[in-house]
Amino acid sequence: MRKLFRSAFVPIIIANIVLFVLQLTLGSWFTEMFLLISSDILARPWILVSSMFLHASPTHLFFNMYVLFMFGPLVEQRIGKKRFYIIYFVSGILAALAASLFYERALGASGAIMGILGVTIMLLPDLKVLFLFFLPMSLRTAGIIFALVDLLGVFYPSGTANIAHLAGLGVGVAYGAYLLKKRKVFHKNFIQRPITKQHQYKKQGKTHAYSQTIELSEDDMQEYLKSGRL
Repeated sequence: MRKLFRSAFVPIIIANIVLFVLQLTLGSWFTEMFLLISSDILARPWILVSSMFLHASPTHLFFNMYVLFMFGPLVEQRIGKKRFYIIYFVSGILAALAASLFYERALGASGAIMGILGVTIMLLPDLKVLFLFFLPMSLRTAGIIFALVDLLGVFYPSGTANIAHLAGLGVGVAYGAYLLKKRKVFHKNFIQRPITKQHQYKKQGKTHAYSQTIELSEDDMQEYLKSGRL
């Protein structure tokens, strides 16, 4: 349990729930103060972040937090806590900026969560999921369906910030592609072709040299992708 609370996604879920309770308790003025209003971004730039922690209804909150709870641990386990926070907030902020170009008002964590989903799709494309809770398919296929639904929503507005969804998903997919490219280069340079490191030491006043072959495992690669350190 203690380890769970040290993760990145749990504090985000708790923050979203607490803010929603405040929305219900304090009324509409609280929501108005922190939601995304496109005309106010320059005067109040923090609403790009604060709007990510507000929701329009219990159903809106539930589905966002459900997706984060399902896929957040998978992403965090593979890229680490620091990078998880980076991709979550970058996706959310860029999604909010995209939304501000098309909608007067917006709120919700969907853009950030779609970013996490995009990374998951790239890193675990064959992961089996239950689409709409009953139809089994790969995460790749489900992601394509989600994207198509949001694209349709752009042309047939339904009250959902589909542009924000697509922007967040695009950021996540792009970051996932970057990680895969980094993984491929790492695998080629350090696993397929082990590197040789030269060492020197002095003994009895003379300098001696020897070579050491460095072979890194798949676990080393995972740690590198997670922390950026060898």
